[in-house]
Amino acid sequence: MPLAMNRDVFITCAVTGSGGTQDRSPHVPRSPMEIAASAIDAAKAGAAVVHCHVRDPQTGAPSRDPALYREVTERIRDAEVDVVLNLTAGMGGDIVFGSADAPFPLNEPATDMIGAAERVVHIAECLPEICTLDCGTMNFAEADYVMTNTPGMLSAMGKAMTELGVRPEIEAFDTGHLWFAKELVREGTLVGPALVQLCMGVPWGAPNDLNTFMAMVNNVPDEWFWSAFSLGRDQMAYVAAAVLAGGNVRVGLEDNLFLEKGVLATNAQLVERAAGIIERMGARVIGPSAVRDMLALTKRAPA
Repeated sequence: MPLAMNRDVFITCAVTGSGGTQDRSPHVPRSPMEIAASAIDAAKAGAAVVHCHVRDPQTGAPSRDPALYREVTERIRDAEVDVVLNLTAGMGGDIVFGSADAPFPLNEPATDMIGAAERVVHIAECLPEICTLDCGTMNFAEADYVMTNTPGMLSAMGKAMTELGVRPEIEAFDTGHLWFAKELVREGTLVGPALVQLCMGVPWGAPNDLNTFMAMVNNVPDEWFWSAFSLGRDQMAYVAAAVLAGGNVRVGLEDNLFLEKGVLATNAQLVERAAGIIERMGARVIGPSAVRDMLALTKRAPA
């Protein structure tokens, strides 16, 4: 297969995520003010897109509170720097079973399972340009935790996103997720060409070896748009790999806390490092206006 390096690359910064990283680095933002400020700094450093979760401002625990999303959205939109807003819609699909020999009743304190309509309430309220759609169910590293996204839920959520005029970013953790995403486009639930994020090295999804990565890339239709990332020390290596394979890149504290061994990073520093890699490869980092044109996005005020 001939080399098809991407020469015009956009950077997505995944600002805070929902993992238990809030006590592992002082740079992981918690409050809406901190999350928005970190997203704005990332945009100033070269990120065209910011991907945002929200957290409880006191504990740092992941949250689905629409009021927190609205505050983050308003703060970012009121900033002097332009950036494409991408909100997660991945929360609310967590099932944690009991023990292996007694899976029921569920571990209720840890389970957070809600319906499709409730999972997109904040999307309808905030109207970001992009929101995520985790396109499959998957075991995570925790022994009895399952990220749950059934075909019916995904169809309902995808339909709601399309009707709202918000572009879904398909989060693909394995090749089967891409298979189902193609079906959603074929049946008209999602409008093509689709936008995909290839999520590499997330236990127990697609491992981050290059053979698997290229299998994922080769399962993305040629006319679709895609980005990729991996975790921890592999984050920057995947900046280079994604550009070389023809895609865009994602970095940020959701996926990696370190700039180098023993040195905790900020989101802006990770974006700056990624931009340097991209430019030294002979490619160009493009901004939010170019991304809106490419992806046919509309920047709107909240409903």
